[in-house]
Amino acid sequence: MYHFFVTPDAVAEGRIFLEGGDVNHMKNVLRMRPGEQVEISDGNNRMYRCAVERYEEGKAVLAILESRMADTELASRITLFQGLPKADKMDWIVQKAVELGAARVVPLAARRSVVKLDEKKSEKKVSRWNSISESAAKQAGRADVPEVTRVMGWKEALELAETLDVLLIPYELERDMEHTRTCLERIKPGQSIGMFIGPEGGFEKEEVEAAQRAGAESISLGRRILRTETAGLALLSVLMFRLEQ
Repeated sequence: MYHFFVTPDAVAEGRIFLEGGDVNHMKNVLRMRPGEQVEISDGNNRMYRCAVERYEEGKAVLAILESRMADTELASRITLFQGLPKADKMDWIVQKAVELGAARVVPLAARRSVVKLDEKKSEKKVSRWNSISESAAKQAGRADVPEVTRVMGWKEALELAETLDVLLIPYELERDMEHTRTCLERIKPGQSIGMFIGPEGGFEKEEVEAAQRAGAESISLGRRILRTETAGLALLSVLMFRLEQ
């Protein structure tokens, strides 16, 4: 069943009023006709099964058939602080992170990030990444679309991270798997979690130390060195397994 997102104010009197580019996609690309069913998320943790009722100018009117609380979100909100990688790897990282349950992605301009984005390029990239996030959220049946924030520097990212309950930073020099297991086992559903993933070449020692001063626990992802596009998804997979209700 096709999946779309609206804001709560689009729901009124047993109907949902879908606007914007999704209307053209529904009407002219998917060629959905009255009576066909879709699933709608209102961004407020509620899901609706609807039937297309009619099309109006720039609008699709959907009749609500069933309403329920969403059960597709993890019990904790996870923020992925992702060191900017080369080429288009970030596209893939955003897509898969959203599929695995990340609630927010923060592109991080780390010291070893090869990619340097000026303001104009940064805005264009972030817009693209948010579009990828929305598509991935639709595919995964998410109740909300995870935000991809503007690109942040290390200091700004740490200030945001300090508002979270749990901070993790996989570090290639960390070899204590027992410590890693203990850190993961301490995480409780409902806690907000931040995870730092370095770019190609990883984080510099000073960056790791700064994260630790902000409350981050350095952990190991095993004896193998993982690529930047693999490390975050590996940790997200472990957290998803632990937090899935």
